[in-house]
Amino acid sequence: MGSLGILHYIYIGMVFVIILTMAFKKDTVLPCIIGLFLIGFAASGSAVTAVQVIFNAIIAAGKEFMGIIVIISLVVAMSKALSEIGSDKLMMNPIKKFMINKNVAFWVLGLVMLTVSFIVWPSPAVALVGAIMLPAALKTGLPAVWAAAAMNLFGHGIALSGDYFIQGAPDITAKAAGFENASPIISASIPLWITMSAVTVVTAFLMMRKDLKNSSYEIAATAEFTENFVTSSNTATKSSLGATFVAIATPLAFLFDAYLMFKYKLRGGDATALVGGTAVIIMTLVNIIEHKNSDCFEKVTEHIKYGFTFGIKIFAPVIVIGAFFFLGSEGMAKEVLGPGATGLLSDIGIYLADHVPLSKVPVVIMQAIIGGITGLDGSGFSGLPLVGSLAQTFSGATNVSKEGLAALGQISAIWVGGGTIIPWGVIPVAAICGVDPVDLVRKNIIPVIAGFVATIIVAIIIL
Repeated sequence: MGSLGILHYIYIGMVFVIILTMAFKKDTVLPCIIGLFLIGFAASGSAVTAVQVIFNAIIAAGKEFMGIIVIISLVVAMSKALSEIGSDKLMMNPIKKFMINKNVAFWVLGLVMLTVSFIVWPSPAVALVGAIMLPAALKTGLPAVWAAAAMNLFGHGIALSGDYFIQGAPDITAKAAGFENASPIISASIPLWITMSAVTVVTAFLMMRKDLKNSSYEIAATAEFTENFVTSSNTATKSSLGATFVAIATPLAFLFDAYLMFKYKLRGGDATALVGGTAVIIMTLVNIIEHKNSDCFEKVTEHIKYGFTFGIKIFAPVIVIGAFFFLGSEGMAKEVLGPGATGLLSDIGIYLADHVPLSKVPVVIMQAIIGGITGLDGSGFSGLPLVGSLAQTFSGATNVSKEGLAALGQISAIWVGGGTIIPWGVIPVAAICGVDPVDLVRKNIIPVIAGFVATIIVAIIIL
């Protein structure tokens, strides 16, 4: 029969403190640092060692996250290079002709956002898709607030919650749940991801149709904003031959990557390496083709710096948060606390199984709710170490699939924290569409809640 010691109680107590911190919309880095110190002190009895544990845990977590940080940074560097020579606009221009009416514009705008977000992540995709595709969507009469909803739900919701191409989100979740790579999380997430995605966007589309039938409905963006946006977007400049070549070669290169992933069953780190290497090659070719020999050296360095600045800015707090939650796994605990350390989460799971009558339904609901709470700070990724760790704990106390619980927590955390139903998370999309973030959240809230309810039901059935 499992038993708990002082380390376990400190870990459990700090988890509750972190969840409470998130509920009050505060950053969680500070309580994670305190938690690392307390665990280090309890394990060693030495304040000096406890201070060292903080650093060593962050270093260990940094090693786990390094691949994710690098791939995100390289993709952003590539995106910056493409935007500077106008290849991004050339890639998008042919799609504009498909926007023939408001209903079609909603789906085309959303699907383009989904595709671009899969490849370069939603943050860079917002600027790219917004600047190029939004004017064409507004011309059809699609209200700006619903254009923002389409971009937001498809990008920060569907694309980021799955993250099947770059695989940053499932990789973090998998490591926290005790898996060597992201493959189990990806496989388990597919039915839940499809349910969440389909229910949410269909509900949003039906709500938009109802809004448009209401004659008193007012477009959220001002006429002046829409007119200026459309007018400015029509200013065309002649593209160079190199920019045209890159605009054609870039999507073909990533399509070829997708083919290789499918043919050779590349997953996890292998898939990430392929995408990252392709991004570096494209970024390098752009600079060689479009800049003079004396300038391309500096340009490559400039874009690499830009990409890594973005990557570190996003993941710096996640590394510290992960450092605390990763201590729950036996491998990380032994690396940081010493060879005598045990897996805190597995110990807690065994204890719960022996003492607490947990069952599937409450565990699934708790995982989904906690995942959503972790997203209240506006960063879906900061909650992934927690939901992965909880999946490991809950699965040890019940017969529920660990990978399924982890996937459910990931979806909940990112749909909330990635930026769909909290005003401070939707600001980038709202800003580029010229709408009030609160108005955008009002449009998103019912579809997202409907998606959560449907996903929880499916999870209860299949996990």
